Formats: sequence, structure tokens, C-alpha cells
Amino acid sequence: MEKYADWQKLHDKADTARLTLTDYLTACGLQKEIVIIDGLEEVIRQQKGVGRNLNQLTTLANMGKVKTVYLKELTDAYAQVSSLLSQILKRKRWS
Repeated sequence: MEKYADWQKLHDKADTARLTLTDYLTACGLQKEIVIIDGLEEVIRQQKGVGRNLNQLTTLANMGKVKTVYLKELTDAYAQVSSLLSQILKRKRWS
């Protein structure tokens, strides 16, 4: 009965990590960090929306239809946030 309990614990941990049992055991065997981040999909969706709006604003500014203040700083900040999200996604998959 104890073997089944251990097997179930491994499956539960793999499910929590949103990995197959094989991927979970591989990561554990290689002593890789498993990162679980809930809600990241929504953050990424919102980030993409901000990026689309920023692109539209940049296009309008380049056409001379709107005047923008600190557009360079805004695009730099957006790039930095995007880079950090990318790093988080890489860690989420396996570090």
C-alpha cells in the first residue's frame, strides 16, 4: 500500500507542476528547479495587449498624428518587462 501512496504523491506533484510524470521525474533526477507560477497566462495576455497599444501609439507618433512625451522611456520600460516575463517563462519550464 505504501508504494501506491508514493506513486500517488509523485503523480500529484507532477500534476501540480503541470508536467507529465516522466518530465517531473526527469527534472527531479537532474536536480532541476521546478517553478510553478499561477496566473502567468493572464499577465502575458495583458502584456501583449499593452504591446499592441504601444505599437499603435508609436505608429501614430511617427506619422505625426499624435505628440508623445517620453515614448522612448515607455518603450524601454516595456522591453524590460517583456524580458523579465521571458526569463520567468524559461524558469517555469525548467531551470
